[in-house]
Amino acid sequence: MSEPKDYDPSQEGAEMNFDGRMSYGDYLCIDQILGAQKTRTDAHDEMLFIIQHQTSELWMRLVIHEITAAREAIKGDHLQPAMKTLSRVSRIFEQLNSAWDVLRTMTPSDYTHFRNKLGQSSGFQSLQYRLIEYALGNRNHAMMRPHAHVAEAMAKLEGELAQPSLYDEAIRLAARRGIAMPGEVLSRDVRTTHELHDGVTAGWKAIYEDPEKHWALYEVAEKLVDLEDYFRRWRFNHVTTVERVIGLKRGTGGTGGTSYLRRMLDVELFPELWRVRTEL
Repeated sequence: MSEPKDYDPSQEGAEMNFDGRMSYGDYLCIDQILGAQKTRTDAHDEMLFIIQHQTSELWMRLVIHEITAAREAIKGDHLQPAMKTLSRVSRIFEQLNSAWDVLRTMTPSDYTHFRNKLGQSSGFQSLQYRLIEYALGNRNHAMMRPHAHVAEAMAKLEGELAQPSLYDEAIRLAARRGIAMPGEVLSRDVRTTHELHDGVTAGWKAIYEDPEKHWALYEVAEKLVDLEDYFRRWRFNHVTTVERVIGLKRGTGGTGGTSYLRRMLDVELFPELWRVRTEL
């Protein structure tokens, strides 16, 4: 019996010659991406550590892209595309959550082989993470300071602070559609973090008590809860991963490590959407 010949895709019309033509690697800039892992030691797990954080930054870039689109859609009363986009953001955070499972395969002993080469670098310095938090409504101005030496980064942060957050736009949407929302909330300084307000809780309560009448707003509210649910899980998995790898040691950036991360677990992005569940 003769052996089967190697399959040749060109026999079915597949392009095989890419000299001077757009290829898969060209379109995705694969050489640049795969050349961006600059290890500083010969520790085996340093590659895992770098790729974990680089891929997280890529996903965060997409999160910013999608949140920006969702916010604009809500502002323009285009709720169907906003729902699709917010669902996608939740799925992205699900991907980010799964990535911690890979990093947790790195033991404390593995990490000690290269941790001292990180210098003062730390995840809390991520510009994209800060932009995501600002876009969602947690507008802690103190967290701008790590970026003060980079004019372009500061311009992005200031640009984000100058516009209403995603949650601000959701509250304004409800008001436009006849739900009573406090005037002081609608006219507040959007550069600051929104604080829990009983009047906003009452507005969401009216929606949740009659979802058939307010279905579009009810769906917006639940998509936001989904998003924060996944976001909280991501934060929680970050805490447990860090504690598993470094215990209670201080972070490389000078934070308290797990104590700092646990404090972040108390941050609520859409507080009234969680309080309304108690009111129903």
